Amino acid sequence: MKKDKWILPYLRQHRGLFLLSILLGSLTTLFGGALMFTSGYLISKAATRPESILMVYVPIVGVRTFGIGRAVLNYTERLIGHSLVLKILSSLRVKLYQLVEPQALLLRSRFRTGDLLGVLANDIEHLQDFYLKTMFPAIISIIIYAVLIACAGIFSLSFAALLSIFVGLILFLSPFLSILYIKSKKEQLKQGRNQSYLQFTEAILGISDWIFSGQFMKFIQRYGAHERQLLKLEKKIHSFVNVRDFINQLILGLVVIFTVYSANEFSIAGKVPPTLIAAFGLIMVSLLESFLPIASAISDTPIYQDSIKRLTSMQAVKLDKEPELLEQEWSNLSEVTLSAKEITFGYEGKTLLDNLSLTINQGEKVAIIGRSGSGKSTLLKLIYGALTPTSGSISLNGQAVDKMDPSISNIISCLHQQAYLFNTSVFNNIRLGNPEAPDEEVYQVARLVQLDEMIKNLPNGYDTIMQETGQRFSGGERQRIALARILLQNTPVVLLDEPTVGLDPITESKLLRTIFETLKGKTIIWVTHHLIGVERMDRVLFMDAGKIAMDGTHQQLFERESRYRRLYHLDRPFS
Repeated sequence: MKKDKWILPYLRQHRGLFLLSILLGSLTTLFGGALMFTSGYLISKAATRPESILMVYVPIVGVRTFGIGRAVLNYTERLIGHSLVLKILSSLRVKLYQLVEPQALLLRSRFRTGDLLGVLANDIEHLQDFYLKTMFPAIISIIIYAVLIACAGIFSLSFAALLSIFVGLILFLSPFLSILYIKSKKEQLKQGRNQSYLQFTEAILGISDWIFSGQFMKFIQRYGAHERQLLKLEKKIHSFVNVRDFINQLILGLVVIFTVYSANEFSIAGKVPPTLIAAFGLIMVSLLESFLPIASAISDTPIYQDSIKRLTSMQAVKLDKEPELLEQEWSNLSEVTLSAKEITFGYEGKTLLDNLSLTINQGEKVAIIGRSGSGKSTLLKLIYGALTPTSGSISLNGQAVDKMDPSISNIISCLHQQAYLFNTSVFNNIRLGNPEAPDEEVYQVARLVQLDEMIKNLPNGYDTIMQETGQRFSGGERQRIALARILLQNTPVVLLDEPTVGLDPITESKLLRTIFETLKGKTIIWVTHHLIGVERMDRVLFMDAGKIAMDGTHQQLFERESRYRRLYHLDRPFS
């Protein structure tokens, strides 16, 4: 709890509303009990046929007072409680965004997209349920329990002791057993659901292969068997809940009978009038019924714990300097030296980069080649801060890149294999590179990437909607729009992560020519499988097993490295 940053800080911040909500919730329950108590007394007193209406006037007024008061208190408690929770959720959402936005690249490398969406969409809402359905009712129930036992002790200590044990079965033992049993079953169910979602997603993505292979019926049978196992697990949970609720109701009934019996004994002993016997039974029914939902609410605690665990795991990496200061330092920088010193990176016992050192000066054009798994893409992710090296460091002008988020976007831009295009206008998609850019700059970069004429011929010109993921355009056109974004972003360092993958040779050659012409003067780090265009680069790095096996110009490597010559001839058979 000392490390908690998602619950206690906000309760302290809004402790006034929190205490008021608890007080009103307790009074609501007590007023409900008082309503039943006075109703029971009124019925019993009226049955004695009092000589005057004045003999039952006070309980009549009490019934009306407690009935109206309970409704008013309940409404006020809901109003204040929900107001408190909404204030907390508003702060939590702001905090979550402030955590996620500066380290977006790092988070994407550590978490699956589904996990991020789950945090943003569900986990904050889970905390809302925690406050409203678990924390508040649990605290109120403990307060009511203490008041109930204290009042019972006025009549008899033995009565209070037995009552505390019986009521404790509902309030403490039942939730404890529930969380032990249901937590384990829900963990099994969660793992099963995750496996089910994985299987189903893979089946949807590969449905054509399932059909053409003639194996789709086997998949359906296997998937159906898995779902039946999960259904059995769910039935076990429901059966436990039903048995638990039945036992709680049984205990409630026994407690009411015990209370009525004890009240009768008190009446015989002259401690209470006979007209209060029914009142004792009815108030016990009202108060105990408020305890029954606690077991179900406590059973959901593992869900809240998982949510808090995910939120906590996304705590931002502490920056050496304030982001605003970093941004001011780097915003107008045009000369950048990139230095990698003895970097090593790996996971699960597998080394992807092994003690690699590298220096790239401003304006250098470097191609990084090598077979799949040699560490090319990993090196690129380390350069723009999406990954943190296991040892060693990567720096820009002496500043470690993994401590520069979000300011690194002022120095490095990246053209990926498939840049995402949003379902908005062509103009807005280009302007994403610099939201503050004047309109004329957007048109200028479109002309530089040779898209201006094509865009003007669209139905609505630059206002034409791209459609989802840019489906309106070809692969080459989509990459040119992404390149226009980078030109608008105007960073001194540009990373090219195989931007021509999937393009035909002619389109690939044209796009590469455009890229190199428009990025003159900038540092280019180009990861590629193909050797088309490497003649334009100042250096070619050949990576193998996480190390730089070759380093030199295209001509140098071609002359002295037989392996490089073979690769070049294989990739360029007619050159």
